[in-house]
This record gives sequence, C-alpha cells and structure tokens, in this order.
Amino acid sequence: MKNFAIIWQRITLCTIFIFIIAVEGFAQTTNNSKLEKMPTDLETDFALSALPPHLRNAATVYLLDPAKGYYIARQGTNGFVCFIARTEWEWAEFRDDVATPISYDEEGAKTILPVYLDVASMRASSKYSPAQVKDTIVARIKRGYYQAPSRPGISYMEAPMMRVYTSNEPGNNNVASVSMPHYMYYAPYLTYAELGIESGSKQEPFLVNPDANALGDGKGPFEYVITPLNEAETLKIRESGQALLKRLEEYKPYFKVDGIMSNHGH
Repeated sequence: MKNFAIIWQRITLCTIFIFIIAVEGFAQTTNNSKLEKMPTDLETDFALSALPPHLRNAATVYLLDPAKGYYIARQGTNGFVCFIARTEWEWAEFRDDVATPISYDEEGAKTILPVYLDVASMRASSKYSPAQVKDTIVARIKRGYYQAPSRPGISYMEAPMMRVYTSNEPGNNNVASVSMPHYMYYAPYLTYAELGIESGSKQEPFLVNPDANALGDGKGPFEYVITPLNEAETLKIRESGQALLKRLEEYKPYFKVDGIMSNHGH
C-alpha cells in the first residue's frame, strides 16, 4: 500500500494551505504545450462538479480545445461559470496531468476567469514557453491589465477530487490527486500578517495566494480565504461522486484518489 503524506494543498487557480492526506505519483511534466482533449461529457461533468448541485443546471460551462483554448460549451443564466484548470501559470511549467474543477460567480467570471482564458490561449498557440506565459501574466497584473475583484464573492470548488500542486509555493512542483471539497472567498492583496497569523502555520483561516508569490511582494489581486467543507459534507460529496470518480480513473489512472483530506473542525 502506498504511503500517505500530510501536505499543504493548493487548489486552482489553484493551491490551498491546508493539511490533506494524499498519495503523490504519476507526475507527468512535459515541455510540450499541447494538451490532450478530455472527452466532452467527462470534462463537462467534472467541471460542473465544482458547483453545489442547485447551481449546476443554470451555470455556464467552459471546455478546453487544446488547439485554441477555452470556449463556451453551454451558456448559463445564473452568473456562475465552471471549467477545468489545466495550466497553473505561477509554476512556469506545462504539465499534462493538472486538472482542477473551478467555478466563479459573476464577479470572478469578470475579473479572474480572463487570466485562465488567456493562459490557455497562450499555451495552445505554442508560441510561448512556460516562463514566457508567467512573465506575461505578471507584467499584465503589474500594469493593471487584470483587475482584482471589486466586491466580495465566492469560488466553489466542491468537486470530489482535483489533480493539483501540493504546495502554495511555486518551485515545489509535486502534483497529487486529492479530495478536498471547499469554497473560497475573494481576498485581494490580503496577507497572513494582516490576518494576525504567521505564514505557513496550521492556524485558520487559510489564505491562498500563489499569485502573490509569483509577483514577489507577498500580495496579489487573486487571493482567497479558503473554507474546507466538514467531514460529513465531504463524505456525502465523495459518495455522490463515485460514478464520476470511476470515469476519471478509467480515463487516466493518475486521477485515482487514495487519500482523503483531514478535517479542520468546520
């Protein structure tokens, strides 16, 4: 049996500072910018799993065309969007085994989603190296091309699994398939110091700020305060998502989840 490790977990646009128990493996780093197209039905269901069930039917679904970037496969009416993040620009590498279901409300769709759309388009064009993608996004953030959310909002990430980087720090390039349903509140430019918490501690609340690390100043426009679901809610999501988990594992073995996150008393 594989050994489990307690790790700090990032999620979507990546990562989460929170303890999880997960298996690492099947890491697949590639210099090839092209990604494999996921089966449409699988990608759609995986993307929608980020949202609570009552929001799925009316949400907009983005799917990825590896040759062009994201496109709207289904136009919704409730302001929420969902998609599978396949490239995390902060790590300055192209992998073919990162897949994180993410959703945003109307504000996040307006301010944060464009970064994912642009990164996917740049990767699909084969004209940019991973480092050039990162440098381009950083430069755009610094000159104000991308704007931070202008009001409070939420990103649901309630999928039964995600394939993500296991650290909030670019440079740690380990990836794992983990189960940690949660949701995130927008917290632009917030720091642990302003929360009165030492960075890297186990104390809640948890702050997700990989863009701040990439910018090098400890602050970033696309930061979140994360709230993991409690154990009962998580088990319910995993049970209801068994069919989806089986389809994912049959599609790519590295989607197999051998560990479950720890509970933090929420």
